[in-house]
Amino acid sequence: MSSYLTLARDAEAEIEVKRSRFLATVVRVPDEAAARAVVERSRTAHWDARHHCTALVVGPPPVPVERSSDDGEPAGTAGAPMLQVLRGAGVSDTVAVVTRWFGGTLLGAGGLVRAYGDAVRAGLDAAGTLRRSLLREHLLEVDHADAGRIETELRTRGVRVLDTSYDARATLRLGVPPDGEARLHALVAELTSGRGETVAAGERWVDGG
Repeated sequence: MSSYLTLARDAEAEIEVKRSRFLATVVRVPDEAAARAVVERSRTAHWDARHHCTALVVGPPPVPVERSSDDGEPAGTAGAPMLQVLRGAGVSDTVAVVTRWFGGTLLGAGGLVRAYGDAVRAGLDAAGTLRRSLLREHLLEVDHADAGRIETELRTRGVRVLDTSYDARATLRLGVPPDGEARLHALVAELTSGRGETVAAGERWVDGG
């Protein structure tokens, strides 16, 4: 896959079930270490809560890293349903922490599963999503006199110009989706009258389609 969804913004949402409060915190993270830091911040900020259950999905498809924790709730009643909500929403680079303050009434296994899942859904609704896309990067060297014209034409035709540097010649760093490389080569040939050639320079994930 060459794209996936992540959070548009970090968010919190709270629900109440039989006087138990469930505060969902959903945060976009680049890796597991950052996710663990989010969990620790929640523990510190809400030290008086009984549980801080977690679920995370990190990394691009097809095999992102997935983790979950019930943090003292009955096995399978918190972390697993939270993770299932993240999977169902199709988001990655995301950690969800649901902090629970016990309200005095036992909810039972089914009640806990619903409450933790609903809390994460509320958090995701508040956060919204955006799409991340894979770009293949290519370098193109052109004469200084032609750089402005070629850059404008490439942008107009949907090619991302990620950076432009100037030395003896101007170097454009271009980004296209994996299925757009053949079109890029054709555009470069057209705009440089066949004199220009791109050099592959790796790939990166970027926000936006």
